[in-house]
Amino acid sequence: MAGSLGLAAYRALVRRSETPTTQVHAPRPDGEVLWIHAGEAGNFLAVQDLAARLIRARPGLHVLITQPPGGPAAKLTREDLPITLEAAPSEHENRIAAFLDHWKPGAAIWVWGGLRPNLILAAAPRFPLFLIDADSTGFTRRRDRWLPDMTQSLLNQFSKGAARNMDGHRRLENLGMERERLLSPSPLLAGGEALPYVDSDLTELSAALAGRPVWFATQVQGKEVPVILGAHASALRMSHRLLLILQLARPDEVARVHKVTSAEFNVARWDDGEFPDDSTEVLISEDTADQGLFFRTAPVSFLGSSLVPGNMGCDPCDAAALGSAVLYGPKVRHFLSSYTRLAAAGAARIVNDAEGLGTAVSRLIAPDQAATMAHAGWDVISKGAALADQINEMVQDALDQSIGAK
Repeated sequence: MAGSLGLAAYRALVRRSETPTTQVHAPRPDGEVLWIHAGEAGNFLAVQDLAARLIRARPGLHVLITQPPGGPAAKLTREDLPITLEAAPSEHENRIAAFLDHWKPGAAIWVWGGLRPNLILAAAPRFPLFLIDADSTGFTRRRDRWLPDMTQSLLNQFSKGAARNMDGHRRLENLGMERERLLSPSPLLAGGEALPYVDSDLTELSAALAGRPVWFATQVQGKEVPVILGAHASALRMSHRLLLILQLARPDEVARVHKVTSAEFNVARWDDGEFPDDSTEVLISEDTADQGLFFRTAPVSFLGSSLVPGNMGCDPCDAAALGSAVLYGPKVRHFLSSYTRLAAAGAARIVNDAEGLGTAVSRLIAPDQAATMAHAGWDVISKGAALADQINEMVQDALDQSIGAK
């Protein structure tokens, strides 16, 4: 590879076009560092969740996440974890050497595509590289089309590779990645780990419900409340025993929403220790720590903060992982890739107003309808979980070998 005309021309172009200025790096923490390069900005939440999984599996691990320099910058939402986010170095060899010498990662995960020859070739002799969530759109640069030999040589630097779908899998094969180094196609998804719950709460709530149909609306913004209540009123006409579990995005709105809701429905307050009885039509909750309980209880969930713009919204994989069919509004840009994949699999359905939501709830409370969507969601989540488990095993082995080599 070092003697190829394509690489020589590429490196000459980089030297002429880039000035080897100094990049300021965050301080390197003590201990092990894993480097994840997030080549695609749109799937950053999934990258961050993968980092969280790996940190939980290996106490003391610090994860460095890089993004392409000059591209759209994502922000960390998990500031409680030992994760550092910064731009990847430019392709100038001096900047790359300084980056690798500073961080000294024990292994690296390259996500999506957008391969960068100088960076990959400098890193490969130092530590194992893994390619995941590869997509055909990540290999559409002019260089990838006109210098296929260079792309093949870059792919040879990765110990293992995994594409997010069959199109990406075939693309990697066509570019020369051997089948024995390719894992089964599987997307990298945000979320998907089962949320916790209190077992006694589930037992007591299930007994109180006594088989009643239930739907759950979570992370609901104040402006969404009329839509949710209108949908519930519509669905009640079709199913008179239907219970809505309403969980607000802002606890400071509970008192106001309780007053408004009580004017139309029989209401109980979960956080006051109240369980629903046969006459309860709406159960209001304010503690998001109970999401795991309610996703397990309700076969259908509406994920709020999705009908009005400007909110972070909900990760749909949390509901799908616990067997709840997903309904959502159109304002879901923060988790768009996850919603898109679940919707494509038939596990999630978009609604735009109270009428559409009420109709969807009425249809999906039928056990067979909800079960079909839940099964589709579980299929998507289980594939993502299998990939996460494989990545975790590969990274653990690589880091163990790095320690043994010192």
